[in-house]
Amino acid sequence: MGALILDGKALAKAVEAQLKERVDSFKEKTGGSIPLLATILVGSDPASATYVKMKGNACARVGIESRRIEMPESTTTEELLEQIDVLNEDDQVFGILLQHPVPDQIDERAAFDRIAIEKDVDGVTCLGFGKMAMGEFAFGSATPAGIMTLLESYNIPIEGKHAVVVGRSPILGKPMAMMLLSKNATVTICHSKTKDLPSIVRTADIVVGAVGKPEFIKGEWIKEGAVVVDAGYHPGNVGDIDLKSVIDHCSAYTPVPGGVGPMTIATLITQTMLSAERRIA
Repeated sequence: MGALILDGKALAKAVEAQLKERVDSFKEKTGGSIPLLATILVGSDPASATYVKMKGNACARVGIESRRIEMPESTTTEELLEQIDVLNEDDQVFGILLQHPVPDQIDERAAFDRIAIEKDVDGVTCLGFGKMAMGEFAFGSATPAGIMTLLESYNIPIEGKHAVVVGRSPILGKPMAMMLLSKNATVTICHSKTKDLPSIVRTADIVVGAVGKPEFIKGEWIKEGAVVVDAGYHPGNVGDIDLKSVIDHCSAYTPVPGGVGPMTIATLITQTMLSAERRIA
């Protein structure tokens, strides 16, 4: 029997089917109001433009409205903050997404933290991270929250397991570690300064690749029967883990593409819907 494929594409379809029903229910309760996600794209990065388009398409599939705001490459931090303020004040907007990365001259952290906590459906604010880490309600960072949904939907045991997260970015590695910890895993966070990384990864029951380097994590680093989650995506349809050298001895894995990516978008629109529901509750 081969390794279990954690099929994010299939699960995202199921999530979208449920969201359609929730959108219809919301419209009935509000006399026809439609939840709206505003996306801000600064500059002309083609990959970012593609991601924003994919998110807009997902909104359309479930009946959520999307508003795309494009700002020039020369945008200043102050101009971006002003645009976020406008969206914070707009009662029609239930979620705000600032597409990462922004041009170098912009203070991205200041921009993320300007997003109102109740509209932070991508889970990027310091306040949201702090609340989540302390066990209070906040919208989780979309990729790690999507990974948690994927693990739980496939009944992957987390409690008592040793999870190793390779990567410590503020919107992926760190929140991923906190979410696993909240489900009672024992968590190790590894990074570029970690000594003897392979030996640490070999102790993991769950490995999360979130390092941003193509096929950085090798198959021989991963022990027999581990669960492998690859949160990376790079040209050539490869992730952060050398999956072809892992599949023969892991118990479950996320494919690239079709694993974590679809769940990121599904989580974003799910949290937009939840934001709308919380406002009328």
